[in-house]
Amino acid sequence: MNIIGHKKIYLFFAFILVSASVASILVFGFRYGIDIVGGTLWQIKFIENKVSAEALNQFIASELKVEGTQVASGSTESLIIRAKEISEENHQEYLAKINSEFGAIEELRFETIGSVIGQELRDKAIKAFILVLFAISLYIAFVFRKVSRPVSSWKYGVVTLITLFHDAIIPIGVFAFLGYLYGVEIDINFIVAVLVVMGFSVHDTIVVFDRIRENLKFGSSSKDEFNAVVNASVNQTIARSINTSLTLLFVLFAIYFLGAITLKYFILTIIIGTVVGTYSSIFIASPLLTLWRRR
Repeated sequence: MNIIGHKKIYLFFAFILVSASVASILVFGFRYGIDIVGGTLWQIKFIENKVSAEALNQFIASELKVEGTQVASGSTESLIIRAKEISEENHQEYLAKINSEFGAIEELRFETIGSVIGQELRDKAIKAFILVLFAISLYIAFVFRKVSRPVSSWKYGVVTLITLFHDAIIPIGVFAFLGYLYGVEIDINFIVAVLVVMGFSVHDTIVVFDRIRENLKFGSSSKDEFNAVVNASVNQTIARSINTSLTLLFVLFAIYFLGAITLKYFILTIIIGTVVGTYSSIFIASPLLTLWRRR
């Protein structure tokens, strides 16, 4: 495959995906989970009667006097209540009133996180994301420190940083759109999934870069020879990259369709990241090196 010869097509496609993701983030924003902004997540299931989300939401607003509450249908014919922070005393009081009004209920989940803790978790997640990006870039620059011609070692790190941004921003953009369309929330699990994607992607990129480094020992530093070496290196590793990703995707799809509902969006994030990460390691990282070498 003449990947380097058609690099403008692959890079343009990546540019379109990144632009769409950034636009999605700016236009739709995010719906944050309670572990980021704080609040209460309450999931209940009615045993005796079938109660709609609208009826329960109206009862909570009018009888319990809890403002800003959102009620939505959950899995296993349950209802999920999202509200501001509810104390344990109020929790038991509301539980008794709901039980009295609608009949016997089964409480599946009750989680409360304060706004201060949510803010702290959000700040730490952002710092972890930034630190991971730069730590990986510095590590690659160090590993390839002996590769100075025809591309300096630090450029490998910068190219890796660009590809990692590509691999992270696309799942984030997709979830911004899903949040607008279906109310999907961004939580700590999502951030963990993005970090997992970055780790998998950088591993795949290093394999390609390492093959380029090995082949450069026998190639020339001229532009044409360098492009040929990079193209050959990508072709030598493309089967390995695709097979590794497919092996992971088979497992992820099995968990997505057969696993717990609480893992659904966590797994979906990794699935999207695995696909775009495989694409970036083959069609973005190496072509960017050749563009930098030409300039």
